[in-house]
Amino acid sequence: MRILSVVLFAFLLFFGCKEKKSTINEEEKRYYPKLEPNRYNVAFLVMDGVYNTEFTAPYDIFQHTQYRDGIKAMNTFTVANSLAPITSFEGVRILPDFDYTQDDIPKIDILVVPSAEHHLDSDLKDTVMLNFIKKVDKNALFITSHCDGAFVLAKAGLLDSVASTTFPSDIQTYKKMFPKLEVKDNVLFVHDGKYITSAGGAKSFEAALYLCEFLYGKEITESLAGGLVIDWNLEDVPKFIRQ
Repeated sequence: MRILSVVLFAFLLFFGCKEKKSTINEEEKRYYPKLEPNRYNVAFLVMDGVYNTEFTAPYDIFQHTQYRDGIKAMNTFTVANSLAPITSFEGVRILPDFDYTQDDIPKIDILVVPSAEHHLDSDLKDTVMLNFIKKVDKNALFITSHCDGAFVLAKAGLLDSVASTTFPSDIQTYKKMFPKLEVKDNVLFVHDGKYITSAGGAKSFEAALYLCEFLYGKEITESLAGGLVIDWNLEDVPKFIRQ
């Protein structure tokens, strides 16, 4: 009887493990975000060391457009140089939706470049990433950056003929690294042509709300801000706008 019990236990353990493995494989199937038609496609470029706020602030604003009626809302998704989990500077793990090095990426109407830990050094040598940004720029309606994301746009040559800004304490480094650029300080964001650059941090909310007001008007934007308990009045925001 004892031998029979051991055999039965082994049988159940074997097939139980097989069942568990099958479940894990099912869970590991790739997930694609649902991109609704007749919306703006908004891609967030993420990489190891990305700062939480510069990513999540505009993501929150843009994703919430899906809950407003009568507007062309936004599909939001992430792109990275791998499908492996991205670890933010603060330790949050993010699963990218698309790998821009090998996937067929949906048409990107708005590209968001949050700041990341190495945007002032090694990221500026990432030619694959820079070429991806240049490619997106050809057809995108808007290219936006937050905090030191402006360094990446500048390195890609996108800001050569427009005004821009970056994280306040990095303004002098920005000017020194890109001496030919028209740099604005003492502002929270700059909109010049199709490029919007912001000081970043919690003020990334302001730059994202500004783009919404540009696209949807004041009433919708006040609704979006109110839904996130943000006091919003464009007139009160230090900015530079040249369209």
